Amino acid sequence: MTDNGNTQQPGSDAARAGDHGGRPVPLDRGHIEGTGGIPQHFADPGLPAHVHREADLSEKAAKKAERQVALMFIISIVATLLFIVAYFAIPQDYRAYVPYIGTASISNLALGLTLAISLFFIGMGAVHWAKTLMPDEEVVELRHEQRSSDAARHAAVDGVYAGGDAAQLGRRPLIKYTLGGALGLFAVPLVLQLAGGLGPLPGAELSQTMWRKGLRLMRDPEMLPVKASDVTIGSVYHIMPEGIDQQEHVLEQKAKAAVLLMRLDPADLKVPKARDWGYHGIVAYSKICTHVGCPVGLYEQQTHHLLCPCHQSTFDVTQDCKVIFGPAKRPLPQLKITVDNEGYLIADAAFHEAVGPSFWERG
Repeated sequence: MTDNGNTQQPGSDAARAGDHGGRPVPLDRGHIEGTGGIPQHFADPGLPAHVHREADLSEKAAKKAERQVALMFIISIVATLLFIVAYFAIPQDYRAYVPYIGTASISNLALGLTLAISLFFIGMGAVHWAKTLMPDEEVVELRHEQRSSDAARHAAVDGVYAGGDAAQLGRRPLIKYTLGGALGLFAVPLVLQLAGGLGPLPGAELSQTMWRKGLRLMRDPEMLPVKASDVTIGSVYHIMPEGIDQQEHVLEQKAKAAVLLMRLDPADLKVPKARDWGYHGIVAYSKICTHVGCPVGLYEQQTHHLLCPCHQSTFDVTQDCKVIFGPAKRPLPQLKITVDNEGYLIADAAFHEAVGPSFWERG
């Protein structure tokens, strides 16, 4: 490549960088003719000259474009603010007839519409900004070795800064501030949706079961009450609380309230609390494994071990269902029981701790 009368080899750094220090080369026919390293269709003598936009030639037109872009960002800001107002002001269960749609949730309609407008005008503003104010000249960057020369690397950094200057962020503060406001506020609906849009907080639902003082222990699935005299040593029963079938969310309640009832020789119970919370060697423990919530349904009569079939967590009933093997970290919670006047087993209290796997409040 010739430059100022000096001949350069096609593979040299100088030939690759040209007289632009490695920066992208504007596609102007006077520069690209004879370069050899640029595709032929770029060097076509018939390549039309670049057509400048009105905003490139007139500061008045540029100001007009700036105001148009800013207006779109402002519309986005207003739509986001309306989203926030609608989120708190319109009840989620409020429904009404909407033409061409039918009966719909007004909250969902308002949130979806304002969010769509907010995002649409951020995009429109960015596109209009690029079309009217940002540079639109085609450039070509010649291939070179993986590591550029130090001069080219510094020139690349300078090119980034030059691109920022060319985008006119420094000269167009109105666009900069309104874009920042639009993008900043647009994050608020996303936070609100993540924080509150996934449904109501569970409250105490994760920690409480249906068990209450006085509820009879019912055999599952027959749902028949259990007399203490019918529970023999070595037997095991799957138990549900009395009246659970009348609950509104019966499957959810059963998943939390399932209990295993066993009878041991009182002398085999090594923990005083286990004996005191049972009745003449009859003890009741949550059936929900404290690892990931699988049903603990395997009872080894000779060893008095309860086994979870999912991940083999093993609990020793003689030691208040202490974990002796497997990934579970907590013993199975014990249900305190006694008998009523007819000799039927009843709960003497609710569970004193949450059943099932650990969660964020419990560790």
